[in-house]
Amino acid sequence: MYGADGRDAAGADPGGPGPDRPVLGGLRSRLRVHSLAGQVFLCLLVVVVLLVGAALTTLVLQARSYATSVAAGRTRAAAVALAQDPGVVSAMDSPDPTATLQPLADKVATAGGFDYVVFASPQGIRYTAEKPELIGKHVIGPFERALTGPTTDSFPTPLGRVVESGAPVVRPDGSVSGAVGVGITVAHVGSAVSRQLPVLFGGAAAALLVGLGGAALVRRRLRRQTHGLGAAEMTRMYEHHDAVLHAVREGVLIVGGDGRVLLVNDEARRLLELPPRVEGQPVAELGLDPRLAGLLASERTATDEVHRAGDRLLAVNNRPTAPFGGGAGSVATIRDTTELRALAGQAEAARARLQLLYDAGLRIGTTLDAARTAQELVDVTVPRFADHATVELADPVLRGEELVPGPGVEQGLRIHRTATSGSGDDWPFLPVGTEISPLPGTPQESALRAGHPVLTNDLRRERAWRARAPEAADRVLAHGVHALITAPLRARGLTLGTVHFWRAGESAPFDDEDLSFVEELVARTAISVDNARRYTREYRMAETLQRSLLPRGLPEQSALEVAYRYLPALRGVGGDWFDVIPLPGFRVALVVGDVVGHGLHAAATMGRLRTAVLNFSALDLPPDELIARLDELVTRLDQDGAAGAADDGRSAPVTGATCLYAIYDPVSGHCSMARAGHPPPALVRPDGGVEFADLPAGPPLGVGGLPFETAELRLEPGTELVLYTDGLVENRERDLGTGLAELRRSLADVRDHRSPEDTCRAVFDALLPPRRSDDIALLVARTRLLDPGQVADWDVPFDFAAVSRVRRECTDRLTAWGLEELTFTAELILSELITNAIRYGAEPIRVRLLKDSSLVCEVSDGSSTAPHLRYAATTDEGGRGLFLVAQLAERWGTRYTARGKVIWSEQPLTAPEYRFEALLA
Repeated sequence: MYGADGRDAAGADPGGPGPDRPVLGGLRSRLRVHSLAGQVFLCLLVVVVLLVGAALTTLVLQARSYATSVAAGRTRAAAVALAQDPGVVSAMDSPDPTATLQPLADKVATAGGFDYVVFASPQGIRYTAEKPELIGKHVIGPFERALTGPTTDSFPTPLGRVVESGAPVVRPDGSVSGAVGVGITVAHVGSAVSRQLPVLFGGAAAALLVGLGGAALVRRRLRRQTHGLGAAEMTRMYEHHDAVLHAVREGVLIVGGDGRVLLVNDEARRLLELPPRVEGQPVAELGLDPRLAGLLASERTATDEVHRAGDRLLAVNNRPTAPFGGGAGSVATIRDTTELRALAGQAEAARARLQLLYDAGLRIGTTLDAARTAQELVDVTVPRFADHATVELADPVLRGEELVPGPGVEQGLRIHRTATSGSGDDWPFLPVGTEISPLPGTPQESALRAGHPVLTNDLRRERAWRARAPEAADRVLAHGVHALITAPLRARGLTLGTVHFWRAGESAPFDDEDLSFVEELVARTAISVDNARRYTREYRMAETLQRSLLPRGLPEQSALEVAYRYLPALRGVGGDWFDVIPLPGFRVALVVGDVVGHGLHAAATMGRLRTAVLNFSALDLPPDELIARLDELVTRLDQDGAAGAADDGRSAPVTGATCLYAIYDPVSGHCSMARAGHPPPALVRPDGGVEFADLPAGPPLGVGGLPFETAELRLEPGTELVLYTDGLVENRERDLGTGLAELRRSLADVRDHRSPEDTCRAVFDALLPPRRSDDIALLVARTRLLDPGQVADWDVPFDFAAVSRVRRECTDRLTAWGLEELTFTAELILSELITNAIRYGAEPIRVRLLKDSSLVCEVSDGSSTAPHLRYAATTDEGGRGLFLVAQLAERWGTRYTARGKVIWSEQPLTAPEYRFEALLA
């Protein structure tokens, strides 16, 4: 009622688990025993358990009653004592009863071992509580009886049974000022009694064990006699034992410790071929194999040991019987594994074939090379499937050419041995490269005509095969080869060649399963070979296209001594290119470029870019301007490709390319160059020093958005200018920085740069990767300077009167050069060009003559206005000057400079006499 947590009888759990009839039924079935030993044991067990249980129940009930009475006395005494305390009366009438009574309640509860002590007003309002939040709240349950006199109650709670006593607090005038309640859990009072319960339970357990021991002794004696079974059950057990023993498909043989047979079933009699009555006879006298008899007579453990009994292979398992009951001895089980081993051998062979097919899928066709694929087939099948193997492929397959559909015999198929499983002086087969003729009657001809593998298990009877090459056939037979499977290599309706698998010596002949395996294996290989053939065809087509787009040779020029190297990638042609382009005034342009990607698209793009560079060079543009126009072209190609790809539903190819363009002038020794994302050129000085030109990189072609810059260099005579593509210095095993360092080292190690050809050879020897994944282009140009005696120049005043003087001085210089026959045409050309410059141009005007492989006349002025060739009418007084220049000169043109333009003309050193006469006619 007064509990601080409000516990009362309502919180108790009066219920419990209900009866479980299936469980009890199962228990009854387990307790239902039929043996005499079991029944006696069960009766004794029940009597002992009942006696011990009754004694324990009586003791527990007495202990619980004693604990309850003690709890009632303690709580009642405490409640009455507190109610009669004068301090409690005064505290209840004070303004704050809780301040005085709560410490008192805690002290009394702690000292007396009570669960709670509660002081309450006459109206039932708590002054004290175990939990502060309950102070000031109404006590739970009826409390009015405690106001009239001492009371004691007992009720269950979730924590156990509680005894609670209450008493009124009376003032001196007899009026009630409140009530006090004291409660305690019975379990706390009964702890002393509970400490004696283990002794009681221990005694009961001892009594139970003594009773059980006596019952067990009786049960053991009876069980030893009856094995725990009744007569009916023992009869049924022996019947089942005999039926199972003789019905199983395994032989069972039980041998005693003295080596005599105790028991043998019908299957063991059949497998071991034993006489009808063998029980009691020694195993050694049964006529068995000594090893088998020794195992059966011993107690050695054996698992699936194989022993021979007549024409059978028996798997014997032997185990000792001692650990499992009975005396010394052993029991053996015997199985006939003759047929099982035959099936296991077939399964193992099938598994080996499947594993070989799996390995072949991993190892055949790793490269797009037909000959290598054929060798991979040979390597994977020897010696796992055959002792020897050979592959012959048709010539068009090795060349990557198209084949005529059909078996190939009527078309006179020419096949050559491409791969073998061995070589050497004692090798009996025809070597690689030998032409194999599929003559009628030979296994090759039969396989090609049938279109599937052909089996030959006796080669000595193959007359056509022996007649084709008698000496080679005799060598093969002398080597012990006796069986052959010939299979045609066919893919996509095309006959690619033949495959031969040979077995020799003690190897078993081929069978039908081997034929099926060969057909599957060769079909897979044929696909790889045909893929290699088609790839070779596409590769050679792309390579042919690429080489047709590259320079066939170097043009004649005297400004540079040039050598080059070009190597395509081993797999897939790329878009690397180079060019040497003669320019007016004996200048030379050097170009090296690289198109991103491989294949026909890259090669075609390279050809378009090379043609564009040639056309832009004809305009005599500066390097940066030429690169800028090339960048616009690539951007336009990308846009056109993207539009076409969108129309066709394909992904747009990215053209991306790099380029380096350099112009060298042999008159001044100046070299101007610009690049678009290309590696910088290397310069080898005449003294052997190597450096890379400090040239702004610029973005790759097609990126756009950034300008290109031109670098101006002055090169000494004999300086080597080394241009290259990134395939030379960068690959999967080497980054660009390492490649450039190795290039510098290889150029520095060339002690004697006798020629650019020597430099190319040295660089390739040092840097060429073993397996090229990209094209490589290398261009080495050694600079030259024209002799000062080959150059003549004059400043021309801005006056028509100066034309005659300059013309005479030019005539004198031509005479000094021994070119008198060119003076007339040269005077006409110079007169027209100088007159045009004075009339239409601006100062300063300058004339320059250059003599080398031809004669070049140059007139420069400060105007950027270009002259135009036109046809003058018969009534026009002018307009014929450039027409005469175009007719008299072999070439002529205009190029722009930073301060104006240059009009130039070029004449051969030996001019035909009829040239001018034909012009006048």
